[in-house]
Amino acid sequence: MSWALAGARAEDSRDLLVQALTTNDLSAQISLVEKLTDAPDPIVGQALAAWRQGGAFFYQADDKPRIPFILDAASDSAGKAHGIEIATGQLLKDVAGQPILFQVSELTAIDTTSKLRKAIKTTLDVLALSSPNANFRRDAASKLGQAQNSEYLPYFQKRLEVEKVPEVRKILQEAIAITQLASDKPATQLAAVRKLDELRSIPALDPLSKLETEISHNPKAHDPDLAAAVLLARNNLDHHIALGNFIGTCFRGLSLSAVLLIAAIGLAITFGLMGIINMAHGEMIMIGAYSAYLTQNLFVRWFGAGTRGFDWYFLAALPFSFVAAGLVGLLLERGVIRFLYKRPLESLLATWGVSLVLQQVMRGIFGAANVQVYSPSWLTGNVNFQDVVFPFNRIFVIGFAIAIVVFTWLLLTKTSLGLQVRALMQNRQMAACMGVRTDRVNMATFAFGSGLAGMAGACLSQIGNIGPSLGQNHIVDCFMVVVLGGVGSLQGTVSAALGIGVTDQVLQPHLGAVLGKITVLSAIILFLQWRPAGLFATRGRGLEG
Repeated sequence: MSWALAGARAEDSRDLLVQALTTNDLSAQISLVEKLTDAPDPIVGQALAAWRQGGAFFYQADDKPRIPFILDAASDSAGKAHGIEIATGQLLKDVAGQPILFQVSELTAIDTTSKLRKAIKTTLDVLALSSPNANFRRDAASKLGQAQNSEYLPYFQKRLEVEKVPEVRKILQEAIAITQLASDKPATQLAAVRKLDELRSIPALDPLSKLETEISHNPKAHDPDLAAAVLLARNNLDHHIALGNFIGTCFRGLSLSAVLLIAAIGLAITFGLMGIINMAHGEMIMIGAYSAYLTQNLFVRWFGAGTRGFDWYFLAALPFSFVAAGLVGLLLERGVIRFLYKRPLESLLATWGVSLVLQQVMRGIFGAANVQVYSPSWLTGNVNFQDVVFPFNRIFVIGFAIAIVVFTWLLLTKTSLGLQVRALMQNRQMAACMGVRTDRVNMATFAFGSGLAGMAGACLSQIGNIGPSLGQNHIVDCFMVVVLGGVGSLQGTVSAALGIGVTDQVLQPHLGAVLGKITVLSAIILFLQWRPAGLFATRGRGLEG
């Protein structure tokens, strides 16, 4: 193992570190270590960490100067590891030019003192502020700011002068202000409080609360302006956090609504067309989710986990889940449902039995435990706006639901199949007399609705675990969406899905998951007492006498 040099500054930083390791003057060691706070070379940070933990050593051959080195992280079966020469970053070799293996138990670590270890820790902490990775710089600034150590202030300010990433700049400004809260100068504290108020700094909540407590215990010892500024900042921050939580909750509800919408669109069409209460519709969601799981495993086998090829698995999982669920739905329609038209109670019992069979089949194949579907790299991460986190996977689900709604609307309004579906929903007998082949329309519609539920399951796999009972957890919500929106109404399904999903998520933090569901269901029942046909009434077969 070896490190490439990072230019002249890397060589200089290694020379400083070697000087610190080889000198016996403690004050000189501390001074040299402090000069390494902006070292660009990764081996410097690794060597400092090893030195602090007793992992730096000397090697001396014959009468030659001592060579400071650290051990490679990898070791052989005997527990021996190569030495890495700090000055060059290359493997340490003997006089014959062969790499040397060391047993750590046979080595004597280079001495350190508590003061030197403290200086090394400070340098390591500050080194993270110069990391090429913006996330590392952000995390380091946040961590060091919470320490409220005035020794870090010059490093924060120095980094702020060159930092270009807005998110990291904000964290650095917060770190400076939070550190200044611990100052013994009221003017400095007041300026820091006002800056944190301006930034709406959530990490400042605990330090501000601590300062507020100190002021309340001894108000005469603190500036009245400072006390007023702290109170104002705390109130503004509380409102900011409450608003952020509400927006985040609504966004989660919106993503849940998107999944419900995809699943409920097919149910709304088939229910409106056929008058069939399909209790196995939730199992189509489950089949779609397991289809995504199988696709993931196939891509792992073909390309390996975490590879660029693996990242394409979800784009393949979406059509596969549609086809898999659509075929199962087609078999269900041909094998069971076509014999139960005009018999809603029998169809309810039959499809409920089918749902139980499908659950047991999945338990037999995949086991009763939940399985995990991992998001591809382009769906991991998030966007942070005004301290509200918007995960990429939920954004994708919302966008995908919008695309499905548009596609379904075009299918129903701009194609011959859509015309036939709407004709059957309005008057089945008249449509049959006009030459519409009702059996084929039933098959195509039921397969399409089941396929949409399958894609909903694939989307659900990106925001939670999947198991044999996945469909049962969502079938009631799907029926609530269909009934509330109006049987067979696309716009009603969209409106109801948005209302139920968002309302459920907003109520859960206050009432709990169970009571929140009960409240939503009660509200829907009361609404249907006033408007039995739902939000957008559509005359369909199920409504005909």
